[in-house]
Amino acid sequence: MSTSASAAGIAPAPSPQDFVRTTLELDEVVLRPWSRDDIDEPTTLDALVAAANDPQIALWNPLPAADRDAAAKWLEVRENAWDAGNVATFAIVENTRLTATTDTVPGLLGALTVRWTDRADGLAMIGYWLLPAARGWGLATRATIAAADWAFATAGVRRLELAHAVENEASCRVAARSGFPAEGVLRASYRFGDGAYHDEHLHARLATDPAPEPAGGRG
Repeated sequence: MSTSASAAGIAPAPSPQDFVRTTLELDEVVLRPWSRDDIDEPTTLDALVAAANDPQIALWNPLPAADRDAAAKWLEVRENAWDAGNVATFAIVENTRLTATTDTVPGLLGALTVRWTDRADGLAMIGYWLLPAARGWGLATRATIAAADWAFATAGVRRLELAHAVENEASCRVAARSGFPAEGVLRASYRFGDGAYHDEHLHARLATDPAPEPAGGRG
């Protein structure tokens, strides 16, 4: 008589369409899963509060982190999403392995999320935000390429979409550089932080598309 993995107290193997916690190193930065440890780290909570108050993030990626308690609740949601395998949500942080500050908490630079929009059909969406100090040196492009490659290779994503308000020209450049060609305009498709519905540009990358050119460093 066979015994199932769950009955034996062994966690079942992840589905090819589960997002499994992974850390992605990009030289001087790391994409790592948010975790419950972050909830107990005041430096991280304060960085999230600062992000929520940044004008660009507040407009294009509203973050419900007005104070430490709200930031902690936001982090708990992300941890639960990883547990369910339906959302991959990463903190983008300094890589202390390459610095002399290994005894400190890595500085938060931003966040990136890949989430299923139709899990059975292999359709997912990617989004990100960066704190001001992390902008302007190609990090968003490098992080987007790395996360997309990971999602295609490990979770069975076949089509990965990226949408942004048409006024958000920086995100449009990131999409193009990351191998996500523009496909059209979604009219009045999303209510952003100003309370208004904005048209969005829709970009997408297929698992079968050619890989984009490797992103450079801080240039």
